[in-house]
Amino acid sequence: MMKFLTRFFTWWNGQTFNTQFYTWRKGERVGEDEFGNVYYQGGKDAEGRTRRWVIYNGYSEASSIPPGWHGWMHHRVDTPPTKEDYKPREWQKPHKPNLTGSVGAYRPHGSMYTPENRPVVTGDYDAWTPGE
Repeated sequence: MMKFLTRFFTWWNGQTFNTQFYTWRKGERVGEDEFGNVYYQGGKDAEGRTRRWVIYNGYSEASSIPPGWHGWMHHRVDTPPTKEDYKPREWQKPHKPNLTGSVGAYRPHGSMYTPENRPVVTGDYDAWTPGE
């Protein structure tokens, strides 16, 4: 029952019933990536191109699409990574999830939320006060 309610009322947990119906009716499975996301194509979009979409494995997070699939999703390339011998370039880093808003988010040096102590103020900065 909980899975039904989750799929009925939320869009960020995989696919909704409407997406499932559209996928069943017009979707052609193109492939799957290493994270379990499944890619489809079918129908036409507003610009007349073939519509492409992904059904995420778990939480819908756009940053979980690998670079090869990202190019295919955005019509940069016509051939999906499953139909070619795609190898990432040496300068491409492996995927890391978007940690913004979580405990693992990046905290720059001097941030109030960083675990280390803030640097001592040296007195070379005078704060602006209105009316001065």
